[in-house]
Amino acid sequence: MKVEARIFYMVAGFAVLMTAVYWVMTALFTTDQKAEPVGIVALFLTGGLAFLAGSYMQFVSRRIEERPEDREDAEISDGAGELGFFSPGSYWPVALAAAAGLAGLALAFFHIWLLVMALVALLIAVGGLVFEYHTGPDHD
Repeated sequence: MKVEARIFYMVAGFAVLMTAVYWVMTALFTTDQKAEPVGIVALFLTGGLAFLAGSYMQFVSRRIEERPEDREDAEISDGAGELGFFSPGSYWPVALAAAAGLAGLALAFFHIWLLVMALVALLIAVGGLVFEYHTGPDHD
């Protein structure tokens, strides 16, 4: 995960650099000589989010054993084997996307009653996705 952390750090640095460039360019080349605040905040928060993801990956990479992707001398065969369990087919992601879309629609039109219904549907969909293969304590 060290490679992924470096990539996120580079994206964060680029976004912060582009924030400064955007700030100067909008201040110089607009008619009222004022910087455009929404773009500046968006670029800065993009850098912050990339830094947050990179920090998490660096934190995790110190606590897990080194993966073949992190070693310079690794062979392709070093990454062979089981990677984990992946669901062969699930409808919960569709329900999750529909509930999130409904929540976005409710926020766009500011319908609180629809937002409450969408958040309940979102919680149900997240619960269904998380516990899809949970059989309970009695089953092994």
